[in-house]
Amino acid sequence: MPAQAALRGRTAIVTGAGRGLGRAEALELARLGAHVIVNDYGQPGRDGSGEASAAPAEAVVAEIRAAGGSATAHLGDVADFEEARALVRLALDTGGSLDILVNNAGILRDRMVFSMTEEEWDSVVRVHLKGHFNTVRFAAAHWRDRAKATGRPVYGRIVNTSSEAFLAGSAGQPNYAAAKGGIVGLTTSTAEALRKYGVTSNVICPRARTRMTEDVFEGIEAAGKGPDPLAPEHVSPLVGYLASPAAAHISGQVFVVHGGMVAVVERPKVAARFDTAGEAFSVEELDGLLTPYYAERPPRETFASVEVLGLSHRTDARGGPSGG
Repeated sequence: MPAQAALRGRTAIVTGAGRGLGRAEALELARLGAHVIVNDYGQPGRDGSGEASAAPAEAVVAEIRAAGGSATAHLGDVADFEEARALVRLALDTGGSLDILVNNAGILRDRMVFSMTEEEWDSVVRVHLKGHFNTVRFAAAHWRDRAKATGRPVYGRIVNTSSEAFLAGSAGQPNYAAAKGGIVGLTTSTAEALRKYGVTSNVICPRARTRMTEDVFEGIEAAGKGPDPLAPEHVSPLVGYLASPAAAHISGQVFVVHGGMVAVVERPKVAARFDTAGEAFSVEELDGLLTPYYAERPPRETFASVEVLGLSHRTDARGGPSGG
């Protein structure tokens, strides 16, 4: 099957798809033949002349249809449990099935941990982590029920959005890094839970210039006359691939993607092991084992992988936390 028809007959949900990464992902899935449910929280408004303007999700739907694709808008907050249920139901009612779920919706409320307010913590965790859970929960239940009813695996693809911030320990984003780390845990747990039903669950850590990350990437311009390495369009092909039949055996994986580069993140490994000489450790015994071990390691070598920020396509060495 040609690439442009790889998802023909499939129905996909993309959350936070009114702008930026979500918009690029929705356009790509539609180009590949999917009927796309374009979700975004933005509501209709007024343009500069006072005329009524379409909600961002509706504008993306119009863009998809103008290009010959098929799409439906959903204006709702996926961090609301019942709104997420309605979103999955809309996909089933409109497209006749649900085959692909791409979670992208998110917000930023950056601040150092000692200055962060309760609202700044709660709102980011709610939109990113709870929003991902809500849609995954209802999609997963649908796929499990379908698989049990037919007695065979189903076609199901989940692509969640994390960030390099969780890998690198972004100092000014404790809420965002925590939520994005939680999304990875949700993704790998879901991969194991749904494996026997034929459903895959993967997570991407994109780096892209969007409305949400405009302050993060302020001052970083595209090099030379080539395309912007931070354009969302560098990310959407990986989403299209992971949603396709070709990726049927890829699940529980973490990818960093931006600017013409895809990196597969390896799972954590045990660096060292220490066993007590007696029945149980004492503080003194641990001092004798761990203190010399860490004395030999660089003080800033922690579980955080700061070097991931140096990943780049060819010679472009810009670094920074990503957003989705």
